[in-house]
Amino acid sequence: MGFKALEGVRVLEYCRGMSGPFCTKLMADLGAEVIHIELPGTGDDTRRLPPFAGDAPHEEKSGIFLFLNTNKLGITLNPQLPAGKEIFRRLVSTVDVLVEDWPPEHMEEMGLAYEELRPLNPGLVMASITPFGRSGPYRTYKAYGLNISHVSGQAYMLPLPSPHLERAPVKTGGHCTDYDSGQTTAVAILAALYRRAITGTGQFIEVSQQEAVLSLQRIENVVFANGGEILSRKGPEVDQSITRMFQSKDGYVVSVTPLDHQKQALAKLADSPDLSRERLAAWMRQHTSQEICTKGQSLSCPISPMSSPADVARSKQMNARGFFAEIEHPIAGQLKMPARPCHFSKTPFGLERAAPLLGEHNDIIYRERLGYEGDELRSLQETGVI
Repeated sequence: MGFKALEGVRVLEYCRGMSGPFCTKLMADLGAEVIHIELPGTGDDTRRLPPFAGDAPHEEKSGIFLFLNTNKLGITLNPQLPAGKEIFRRLVSTVDVLVEDWPPEHMEEMGLAYEELRPLNPGLVMASITPFGRSGPYRTYKAYGLNISHVSGQAYMLPLPSPHLERAPVKTGGHCTDYDSGQTTAVAILAALYRRAITGTGQFIEVSQQEAVLSLQRIENVVFANGGEILSRKGPEVDQSITRMFQSKDGYVVSVTPLDHQKQALAKLADSPDLSRERLAAWMRQHTSQEICTKGQSLSCPISPMSSPADVARSKQMNARGFFAEIEHPIAGQLKMPARPCHFSKTPFGLERAAPLLGEHNDIIYRERLGYEGDELRSLQETGVI
């Protein structure tokens, strides 16, 4: 494995959600050394979230935890205790980046705000992810992904199209709200590291999850601000001729045809000049998804199969590009994990280490890096500091 893009960058991750861990996962996959902090004894909340490898609930088998923490070192530490706070400060002095996504004011209450950490490490880039940012009337509010999806306006657009006014809006599937804000944070950190390389000084980055998700549907949101028009998933303004879902012979396909020439291509594909819903549906049911989409491609008709997780895992395209990689975990066993969303010609991106066991790298960090020995180390363990 060649030299990686972020090799030599050290990151300390002190998070309890998913946005921070996804941010640091991206950096770890790019070669940064990420030290993932968990509370002693209990570990992260995500360790107890399904699905579990082998469908067997276990703190070391959560699929979410295993995904978010590949390529990281894992330690246990309670910075809320005086001795734990001192260790945390020592760790901060040795890293380039600190990422936290705890509830608002948590770091300030512990005496670990950026202003208090900066004297220890003037080059420190610290990123703080909160639901609404660190200013404004909502700065102290807490929220989950469901809340953020709605306050950002994202859920108002979903499902699209949906002509049924009685149906409630929905958020995007999975944990996209957290991952979107985590990705935004990763980009911001890379920009701050670039500036630090020039000036030698770090800086504080505060990320609002609401704003991060809002920025992803900026067109829909600025339409009202500039023209007074409300774009919605429901009501007469939704053009049902643009997005259609059809049942095929072996599954489902979806077409998106906002332009006239695309509608004409769909009509030609299904031999339905008038684009009758009934005729289109009847034709689709007689063909497989692959047949429909292959012919659609040749006609420049935007139509695609609706893929299940099983379809994606078996995809010839995904496997040909090495998107999935096999990795061995000591308890969860052999895992097939998403490996790389991008390919670098010089600096590889990929998986080298499975997610850490709870406290797996305590010895490396505390004994070898920080120099704790014997009785002192045992005392820290017995008092719940590490």
